[in-house]
Amino acid sequence: MTDSRESELLASVPTGLLINGEWRRAEAGKTVAVNDPATGDVLLEIADASIDDGVAAMDAAADAFPSWAATPSRERAEILRRAFDLLQERKEDIALLMTLEMGKPLAEARGEVGYGGEFLRWFSEVTAHTQGRYGANPEGTGRMIVSQHPVGPCYLITPWNFPLAMATRKIAPALAAGCTVVIKPATLTPLTTLFFAQILQDAGLPAGVVNVVTTTNTGPVSERIISDPRLRKLSFTGSTPVGVKLLQQAAPGVLRTSMELGGNAPFVVFDDADLDKAVEGAMLAKFRNIGQACTAANRFIVQRSVVEEFTARVTERVQGMKIGRGTEDGVQIGPLIDDRAVDKA
Repeated sequence: MTDSRESELLASVPTGLLINGEWRRAEAGKTVAVNDPATGDVLLEIADASIDDGVAAMDAAADAFPSWAATPSRERAEILRRAFDLLQERKEDIALLMTLEMGKPLAEARGEVGYGGEFLRWFSEVTAHTQGRYGANPEGTGRMIVSQHPVGPCYLITPWNFPLAMATRKIAPALAAGCTVVIKPATLTPLTTLFFAQILQDAGLPAGVVNVVTTTNTGPVSERIISDPRLRKLSFTGSTPVGVKLLQQAAPGVLRTSMELGGNAPFVVFDDADLDKAVEGAMLAKFRNIGQACTAANRFIVQRSVVEEFTARVTERVQGMKIGRGTEDGVQIGPLIDDRAVDKA
C-alpha cells in the first residue's frame, strides 16, 4: 500500500505518450501496468504505444527539427539550465518515484538525481560554446570554413536500472546540439522518464523536440522508427545481443550510433592490496543499485593467501546489510526488479 505522499506523487505523473507537446492515449487505447517491485502492487497504468504511435512520434520529431536546429544556442542552453533547476526543486519527488518503480534505496535514488542532473547542467554550459574553424587551406590557394551542425532526429532507448541518469545522459547532449528526440524508456521503469519529460515542458521546451513512447511492443515499434529515413542517430544502453540487432537495423540507413552494452567485469584482489579498501570497493562494485548494473562485478578473483580474510570480511558486511522496500529508513538492499531477475539470481 502507498502512503498519501506516494499517492499524491503518482497522481502527478503523466500516463500518456508525449507526442508533439501533447500527452495522449495510445492509438488503440491500450495500457500497461507499472508495478512496485517491492510489493507487486500496480503503481500506474500507462499508455502502451503501437507502431503507428511510434510513427507519430517520429513525425513530430522530424517536423520540429528545422526550427529547433535554428534556435540560437543560448536559448537552448537556457532551457537546459531551467530544466536542471526544476529537477533540483523536485529532487525528492523524482528520487521517490525512482525508488517506487525500480526499488533502489532512497539514498541511492537521491544520488542518481544528483548524477543525472549534472548532464543537464554540463550541457547547458557548453551549448553556447560550439566552435568551428576558419583558416587557409594547406595549398594556400583558398580558405576553409568548418562549422558544426546537428545531425537530425535521434531515437534514444534507455534501460530500466538508471531511469533518470540514462534519460538525461542521452537527451541533454541531443538538445544541446540542436537535435530532436524520440525516447523509449524501459517498460519496467517508464515513470521517471515521463516525469522528467514534464519537467522539460515546464522548462519551456518547444512541442515536438522531445517525444516519449512507452510500449510493450518494443521490437516492432523500434524497428519501424529505426527504418525511417528521417532518423539520423540511434543511442542504446542495454544488452549486447539487443545492441547487435539494433546495429543491424541501423546499417541500411547508415545511422550514427552510440552503444553502451553489457559488461563482464571481474574484481581482482592481489595479496599486496589494502584489504580495507578492497572490501569497500567490492561492496560498491557488487551492491550498487542492488547489484543490477552492467558495471557490477560478476566474479571475484582473489589471490589465495588473502582469500579467506577477504571472504570473511565481505561476508560480515553483507550479512549486516538491511533488506527491505527502498522507501524504508536504513534499507541498503531493495527488491530485484521482477520475477525474471529473481530466477536469474
